[in-house]
Amino acid sequence: MADRRLQVFHAVARHGSFTRAAEALFMTQPAVTFQIKQLEEQFNTRLFDRGHGRVTLTAAGDMVMAYAERILGLTEELESRVSELTGELSGILHLGTSTTIAGYWLPCLLEGFKRRYPLVVPRVSVGNSHLIESRVMDRNLDVGLIEIVTEEPTLDRVAAGQDELQLIVAPGHPLAAEKSVRAEQMVGYPLLHREPGNGIRDLVDQFFIAAGIPLEDLNVTAELGSLSSVKHMAAQGFGIAVASSAAIRSEVASGALVGVPLNPPLYTPLEVILLKDKFRSRLVSSFADFVVEEIARLSSERN
Repeated sequence: MADRRLQVFHAVARHGSFTRAAEALFMTQPAVTFQIKQLEEQFNTRLFDRGHGRVTLTAAGDMVMAYAERILGLTEELESRVSELTGELSGILHLGTSTTIAGYWLPCLLEGFKRRYPLVVPRVSVGNSHLIESRVMDRNLDVGLIEIVTEEPTLDRVAAGQDELQLIVAPGHPLAAEKSVRAEQMVGYPLLHREPGNGIRDLVDQFFIAAGIPLEDLNVTAELGSLSSVKHMAAQGFGIAVASSAAIRSEVASGALVGVPLNPPLYTPLEVILLKDKFRSRLVSSFADFVVEEIARLSSERN
């Protein structure tokens, strides 16, 4: 097993902060400081420079970090290999998902996976697709589920499926009776946009650009980080929005919202991403394979 002091050192180095490392490790800050002090005393040198609210690695710290990455990676691999020999999959799965996937795909995915592997403990982080992508690249997550097609060369990506995007409006809105809507028809109406970095926002922006409409011509009335806020504001008549068809199914069924297909059709990808050079345990591989199979099954049922 890896030395606890090395684990704490690794967390401080990655977060650039004793406070954030303590939060990530569920430790107190004094306990983190004590572990780093012990490690520095063992090597008889400073490992961090402290100042301006952030800590940075010294030259010695850079060397220790390189070895820490290797030692902790081998420890993880050892634990996984032994666990695989003992039978049923178990352990913590560090999973990150976009907000839409978290709200409308993840519950079914986790239910099915937990029924198959009850000893696995999913530890889920939720954020926009770009944030989840960066956290997988930083080795903070084992696997990510996102709504963008990543172009990062350090990542492996698997296309799990896609979801149609639709215009959502309140019943009685002038566009509610349309069979489909073009970008030109949407210009001028107040637009409830997602926050920068959101995968669906990127797709919507490209939808307008492809139609020759400059983004500065859009009448953006709000930028919202919560899909539930987007749906609520749209249902109350504060603007139009674009959302995943999976995310609006219940509101459309209840009559709170109207979903109108876009012309041309627009789809959001559902992608599984993993870091190429990170050891991939049977647990991580099994979950990634399960997601691809389950999204395909769920999509066929919903269609």
